[in-house]
This record gives sequence, structure tokens and C-alpha cells, in this order.
Amino acid sequence: VWKISQITTKVGLFLYEEMIFKCDLGDLKVKDCYIDETNISEVDMIGPNPSRLLGLALLGCLSASFIFCLKKKSLTLEDLKADAEIHIGRNEKGFLRVLKIDVNIKTTINDPGTRKRAEQCKKMFEQYCTVTQAVREGIEVNVNVEF
Repeated sequence: VWKISQITTKVGLFLYEEMIFKCDLGDLKVKDCYIDETNISEVDMIGPNPSRLLGLALLGCLSASFIFCLKKKSLTLEDLKADAEIHIGRNEKGFLRVLKIDVNIKTTINDPGTRKRAEQCKKMFEQYCTVTQAVREGIEVNVNVEF
């Protein structure tokens, strides 16, 4: 259980080429993470674009929150699959925006007793997802550009 009131972490990126950026994940030793916003065919992309990363962030956080809740109830999962459908369209000013993200989490729980206890998590786990709740409430973003 985290007993933290606030955490600050830092990430960065470096221009790789055109609109492709190499990620700097700080202390994490992740090899070759790229963000690709070139809008070329999905086959030729060398990394996800920011909209897909947002979807993945939601999936990772929600899935972990669900599993955390189950663990608190001494339940374990054998499988979990999650997917997100990211809807992108134009806002009222004509700018492309992520308009909606539909998340599906699929798992198999055959035992009726376990399923009943897991239903309790289904009702509350979203509250504990740091990313989902921040996106829903809106996040303060401060932008500074230096030359």
C-alpha cells in the first residue's frame, strides 16, 4: 500500500528524425522507446503515437488497479486482456482531439464465489487508477518553450 501524498517524476524526449522522438524515461532502463507522430502507415511506425500512448496508459493503470483490488481480497487472476478504442475527431474549433476512449477489460473467473467477490472490485477499482481519474478530471498542464 502506497503511503505517498505526492510523487514527482521526470521524463523527456529527443528528436530522432522528422516527428519521431526517442524517449528518455529517467532512471528506467528501457531500451529503444520511440514516439512516432509522422502519421505514416501503421506498418512503418517505429513507435506508438501520443494518442495510442494515452490509451495504453489508461489500459495499464486500469488493469493494475483491478488486479490490486483483487489482491486486497486475496483473489488472483490467471488471465487478463484489455483493449482501448481511441476516438479521434475534430473539436468545435476544428482541431483534432482525443474525444473518447472506450476501455474493455476481459478476464475469466469461473468460480461463482470468486466472481461475486470480484464484482465488488468492478464497482470501485477505477477510483484508484491515477491516470484515468486525472484524465477525467482534467490535468493542469504548464508549457514553457525555450530557444
